[in-house]
Amino acid sequence: MSQSPTKLTLFTNHLTPNGLKVSIYLEELRARDPTLEYNIERVDLSKGTHKEPWFIEMNPNGRIPLLVDHTRDDFPVFESAAILLYLEQTFDTKKAFSYDVQNFPKEYSSMIQWIFFAHGGLGPMQGQAHYFLHYSAADVPFAKTRYREETRRLYSVLELGLTDRDWLVGPGRGRYTLADVNALPWVRLYSRAGIETLDEWPNLKDWLARALNRPGVKAAIQSVAL
Repeated sequence: MSQSPTKLTLFTNHLTPNGLKVSIYLEELRARDPTLEYNIERVDLSKGTHKEPWFIEMNPNGRIPLLVDHTRDDFPVFESAAILLYLEQTFDTKKAFSYDVQNFPKEYSSMIQWIFFAHGGLGPMQGQAHYFLHYSAADVPFAKTRYREETRRLYSVLELGLTDRDWLVGPGRGRYTLADVNALPWVRLYSRAGIETLDEWPNLKDWLARALNRPGVKAAIQSVAL
């Protein structure tokens, strides 16, 4: 890959929540630092572009999103949560969307816990609900019910975590961090998981509306939809 004049290239696809979360963070960072320029390279999953040798060389797992940092010899970073943390450590030096681990160890740990919750629980379970409800060639009623209900359970966990709070992490009512960025794209697609409304989870419903109203989130959704 030739050196890019921009700092970063994001290989992504607009259909995936994992891709969107990285776009959201990049837009949030760019709103604070307009010099943070990045390219979006759209990966056509239907054509298997993400399985081609050039892509596998950067990401052996053959999945999107993939971030390439041109400021560090085209260093590739894969796995969406790892990309968020890489951007936080490298480009969010003022911790606008995080906490300094030395000065705020409890808040930083809480953020990591919610990131792991979404990356290892919510994402995989809701992703399976999406698959069996919309993409599976076979109709598997047990799988549809199993993953839809597990998604509902995980929404209830978020509901509890948002009790008397605006955001998942931080003192008082909290502040918007990577914990919210990481979960948002999945909850945004609740209807694709077979959940008609978020009325059962009023805290989560308000949180989603609050997050979707952020300019950075709006810009990211627009950028990946183009």
